[in-house]
Amino acid sequence: MSRRIIGSLSLRLRVIIVWPRSRSLLLRLEPYSTTPIVVGTDIYIVVGSEKHTDPEHSVWKVAYWKVASWSKVACRFEAFGWHVICVKNGNTEYDETCAAIKEAKSVTEKPTLIKVTTTIVYGSPNKANSYSVYGAALGEKEVEATRNNLGWPYEPFQVPDEVKSHWSRHTPKGSALESNWNATLAYEKKYPEEAAELKCELPAGWEKALPTYTPESPGDATRNLSQQCLNALAKVVPGFLEINLRFGVREHGMGAICNGIALHSPGLIPYCATFFVFTDYMRGAMRISALSEAGVIYVMTHDSIGLGEDGPTHQPIEHIASFRAMPNTLMFRPADGNETAGAYRITVTKRKTPSILALSRQKLPQLPGTSIEGVEKGGYTISDDSSGNKPDVILIGTGSELEIAAQAAEVLRKEGKTVRVVSFVCWELFEEQTDEYKESVLPSGVTARVSIEAASTFGWGKIVGGRGKSIGINSFGASAPAPLLYKEFGIIVEAVVDAAKSLF
Repeated sequence: MSRRIIGSLSLRLRVIIVWPRSRSLLLRLEPYSTTPIVVGTDIYIVVGSEKHTDPEHSVWKVAYWKVASWSKVACRFEAFGWHVICVKNGNTEYDETCAAIKEAKSVTEKPTLIKVTTTIVYGSPNKANSYSVYGAALGEKEVEATRNNLGWPYEPFQVPDEVKSHWSRHTPKGSALESNWNATLAYEKKYPEEAAELKCELPAGWEKALPTYTPESPGDATRNLSQQCLNALAKVVPGFLEINLRFGVREHGMGAICNGIALHSPGLIPYCATFFVFTDYMRGAMRISALSEAGVIYVMTHDSIGLGEDGPTHQPIEHIASFRAMPNTLMFRPADGNETAGAYRITVTKRKTPSILALSRQKLPQLPGTSIEGVEKGGYTISDDSSGNKPDVILIGTGSELEIAAQAAEVLRKEGKTVRVVSFVCWELFEEQTDEYKESVLPSGVTARVSIEAASTFGWGKIVGGRGKSIGINSFGASAPAPLLYKEFGIIVEAVVDAAKSLF
C-alpha cells in the first residue's frame, strides 16, 4: 500500500481524481506484456469530514447559510455524475460499510463516493458529537470513561489475540501477491524498450534540444520563450502524448490534479500555467507539491506590473517573496531566452521539488552574458569590468529588471566606476552553492550593493546586506501602460544609478 501526503480533504479529492487518468496513460504499454502491468491501485480511499468534500466551496456556503440544506452532499455528487453509496450508521454497521466498498469496486464506469454517517468520538460518554475533540486530546479521564463505555478491557497499546490471529491470516496472501508482482518484472527483460518508456526516463542528451539565444536574437516575452522551450522538449520526449487537460478557470483544482499526476509516477512530468497573481487561488495545492515532494512545474505568466492595464488585481507584488519563503520550492524569474531555457533544464530533472517560473508579459531583449549554465548556480555574474573581485558596486536584478541593472551599470561605468551585474534568477539554487562560489559572486568585502525587482523588497536585505539598497514595489500596483508604471514606481535606470551613488 502506498501512502501519500496530499493535503486537506477538498485537495485530496482533486489529487486522487486524476490518478486513474495517469494510470491509463501508462497502461497503453500493457499489450506488450504477458502479464498485467500494475502501475496504480484499483481503489483510492480518502477519509475526512463531510463538510470538507465540496469541490465548489462557495456553493456549499450558500447551502450552509440556510438558503438550502448542506446535508445534501450525496445529491450534489450524483449531480456531478458520481455513483453515490450511503452508509447510514458507520459507528457500528461494519457489514454495511464493507458491502459499500464492495459495491464501489464493482462500479468501473464512474467514480464512487461512499458517504458514511458517523458520530465524532463515538463511544465517549461526555464528548461524543462535540467539536471540542476536533483538535484536542480526550484526556486521561475521558479515555478511561470511553474504554469502560465500549467494554474495552485491554491495556493501552495491547493488541488482543483475536486481532493478531485475524491479521496473521493475511500474511500468506500478501506473500503470494508479492511473488506474483515480482514475476511481472520479467517484462523488462523481454521488452526492454517498452519497459524503459514505462519508467518515463528522459533520453540521453535531451537538454541539447533546449533553444539558445544570442544578443542579436529577437527579443520576446519570457512567457513566449517558455513556449519555445516546451515545444522543443516535446520533440525529443519519447512517446509524448500531446495531452492537454482542459482545467477551465480552476487554479486550485489544476494544481491538485498536477500533484496527482506527479505523485502517481515520477516519470510523468506535469506542468500547468496561469497568471502569477492567481497562485493565490492554488497556493494550498502548491504548498502540498512542496510538502509531498511532487515535482510539478508551475508556469506563471504576467509576473509584475509589466502586465499593464489589467491593474493591481492582476499585478503580483508579494508573491515572489512568499514563494521564496516556501520550503522545498524553486522560484525562478528568468530575464531572457537563455535563462528561461536554463530554468527548464533544471525543473525537468527536479522530480521531488516543485518549480515556479515567473514569466513576463512584456517583450524583453536577449541580454549579453546570460547563459543556461549560469542559471544552474541560481545567481551568477553577467558583466564585470573590475579586477581582483573588488568592484565599486554590485547591481543585482531578476527577470525584466536585469536589463535595467545592466543599463544602469553602463551609466556608472561611463562615470569611472567599476560595476558587476549579477543575475539572481533563483535564490534557492544560489543557497545550495559552495561558500567559495557565493563569495566569488557576492564578495563580502563589497558592501555597495543595489537590487532591483518589480516586486516586494521583502527578503532582499539578506542579499544586499545592511548597507545595501533595494529597489522594488511595496504597495499595490495601478492600471496603466507598463512603461508608465515602471516610471511611476521608480523601477528605472535613474533610480538604480542614484542608489548606487549614495553608497560611494
